[in-house]
Amino acid sequence: MARVFVDARNVLRSRWPNLAEEELVGLAEAWAERHGHELALVFDGKAPAGAIGSGGESADDWLIREVPKHPGAWLVTSDRTLRSAAGGETARLIGGGAFLGELEK
Repeated sequence: MARVFVDARNVLRSRWPNLAEEELVGLAEAWAERHGHELALVFDGKAPAGAIGSGGESADDWLIREVPKHPGAWLVTSDRTLRSAAGGETARLIGGGAFLGELEK
């Protein structure tokens, strides 16, 4: 089992047309359940049900603060700055588009 932190907006915008927020939550929850992973799907500000909202800070800032607290976690984002700031102790870095492809299998 892995703890998987997801930059939700990054995944949503990895494909045109963009995926709906609720669709991403459903696909990601089903994927996490199938694979036995713990999911932290993080949105800027307010989040749809089943996800985490970053409140008054950006999702990037939330992830930069929280991901390093969980060595061995996975980080899903294509944002190079976020990968650099939060991905140092992660076991796996996954691009947003690659992750979306996995969710849709």
